[in-house]
Amino acid sequence: MKTSRVVSQLFALLAMVGTGSALAEGHHVGGLALGDSLVFGYITQAGHEYVNPANFLGYPEHLASMLEVGVVNASCPGEATTSFLSATGADNGCHQFRAVPLPLHVAYSGTQVEFAKQFLTHHRDVRFVTISLGANDGFIFERGCKLDPVCIHNGLPAFLGALAANMGTILADLRGTGFGGKIVIVNYYSLDYSDANQTALTAALNQAVGAYASAYGAVVVDVFTAFGQAATPAGGNTCNAGLLNVDPSNTMLCDKHPSQSGTRLIAETVARTLRGSSD
Repeated sequence: MKTSRVVSQLFALLAMVGTGSALAEGHHVGGLALGDSLVFGYITQAGHEYVNPANFLGYPEHLASMLEVGVVNASCPGEATTSFLSATGADNGCHQFRAVPLPLHVAYSGTQVEFAKQFLTHHRDVRFVTISLGANDGFIFERGCKLDPVCIHNGLPAFLGALAANMGTILADLRGTGFGGKIVIVNYYSLDYSDANQTALTAALNQAVGAYASAYGAVVVDVFTAFGQAATPAGGNTCNAGLLNVDPSNTMLCDKHPSQSGTRLIAETVARTLRGSSD
């Protein structure tokens, strides 16, 4: 879920604001949220709003309110599993977002996995970690194929295998800190459930993202099904169901990012999973 081009005037404004966090001062840290623009609450072509991350509400912010705990949101728009693990890994806009620089919800240097490991090592009271990654890997893969269906079909097994392996590495890194709490993998919705091919690709990506979940004691939150059910009255069209943000270039269409109603649905689905898996 790619970042848009930002105007140069943002540089001057950045000096006037600091980075935000989903964690209020003195609030108990209940969770750590990792991932991409879906987690960040990204809005396409938001202009000067980018200088203040508090303008963007992802599902961690809603989740914090629902569970009445602090949730630190370490996500980065455009993050892929490759860039999550390596500063030189391919991404879909996170490097650019940070290079401008534009502030994340929480400030850190280095990769997101490095921050996560340090955070979990020093915050032993964290109860859960949520993670949403994989969609940007898919966009990078499709772009590498120049959207050629034959290339995508032929390369899909290797791509999905590499994605699953990266997610396994990420889960191993998180558990390697000694973290014994809940790890929740938040899967992806289809942009249009009435499009059988697109929905099948999303389902395949979700399967790869969750392939190593049980091996590391993680659970998968089924946002895919939750959005499908919510989109049913609109014939399966996620956009027409109001679950996605409007496309700035054509207000009759949507972009890939969830609207606030979609974001809240994700948070509600995560919250139910966390409550259902409570000890």
